[in-house]
Amino acid sequence: MVGSVTKKNERWLLPEGIVELLPEQAQQLEQLRRLLLDNFNRWGYELVMPPLMEYLESLQVGTGNDLDLQTFKLIDQLTGRLMGIRADMTPQVARIDAHILKRDVPTRLCYIGPVLHTKSSGFERSRSPLQVGAELYGHAGIESDVEILRLMVETLMQAGVENIHIDLGHVGIYRELVKEAGLSADQEVTLFEAMQRKARPEIDACLEQWAVKAPAREQLSSLVDLNGDNSVLAKASKVFVTAGKGVKAALQNLIQIAELAERHIGQLPLYFDLAELRGYRYQTGVVFAAFVPGHGQEIARGGRYDAIGEAFGRARPATGFSADLKNLVSLSQKGMLAASGIFVPLSDNQTLDAQVAKLRDQGERVVLMLPGQQGAAADFGCDRVLQQNENVWEVVSA
Repeated sequence: MVGSVTKKNERWLLPEGIVELLPEQAQQLEQLRRLLLDNFNRWGYELVMPPLMEYLESLQVGTGNDLDLQTFKLIDQLTGRLMGIRADMTPQVARIDAHILKRDVPTRLCYIGPVLHTKSSGFERSRSPLQVGAELYGHAGIESDVEILRLMVETLMQAGVENIHIDLGHVGIYRELVKEAGLSADQEVTLFEAMQRKARPEIDACLEQWAVKAPAREQLSSLVDLNGDNSVLAKASKVFVTAGKGVKAALQNLIQIAELAERHIGQLPLYFDLAELRGYRYQTGVVFAAFVPGHGQEIARGGRYDAIGEAFGRARPATGFSADLKNLVSLSQKGMLAASGIFVPLSDNQTLDAQVAKLRDQGERVVLMLPGQQGAAADFGCDRVLQQNENVWEVVSA
């Protein structure tokens, strides 16, 4: 009996990391969703709506083991094949560009929709983000990287997020240094994990144990110290003066992106970290993320991932960003729009329906009083009342 009562009392509980939005929160999120999609459209980004579930191999193209661990899996009862609930919409959008649209010109796509994670990570430790983002395919130049970076910044500003600073890195520098050092796949994984912790003694010990020769050993070890303002780029140029062409090309690419970005978003501080390797397993070039004070996790992230479309038949250049719309709403300083609506008292006047329809056609929110109900206009989020003066309906302040 006690167990039965306990189960009844727990029926309202949601799984950890799964949240629901109440009317005020949902309204604020919907207002922001419309605002952002309209802005994406003004930038030329076309909206796509990938399915919530796909066959597993399609969902995880080019993303490595990390996304596999975050994906809920189930068996398709029709085919017996393994399916997944998407944990990231980026591979889906890449599939649309490469396999369905098949355009030869640069393609700009945007999206918004729920994703589901097996474990909490990143944006606000949520397992059910509402992912919003934009991707640009078919252009390999720095201009497309900077366009995406600018759009990410504008998205955050439109959301009402303040005190933003941008973190920039480039996975190509690390990847080329690893090649020059001749590390095995297992050694690369070990070094990568130590690099993410910025564990300098551990990095040095590994490089010594593996007998990595100079100058690659010193250059790999120095990555953890190459972080700060744009003076870091000048320091990096000196550190990698004897590095191979691949390392220098990656660093030059980052320098050019930084110079162009500063011309367009110079009001925001740019921070550089050459040991930052977020998305390393599928990113191919510049990586960037947005942070705000007092919030340890990045609130938006993006970068270049040119190889992801190869599995779908077209390895087009690609760059993009994403964020969690729920998280942006929680960080927004804008707040809700003031309550607005017209409350309509009970009336049997035959002209009432036509007047209500007219107001709704004009974009007004109209709430009808129901027989036997209690409450005034304010209880229903209305700031005005529709009243009849003789044969004329008038909207007046509540």
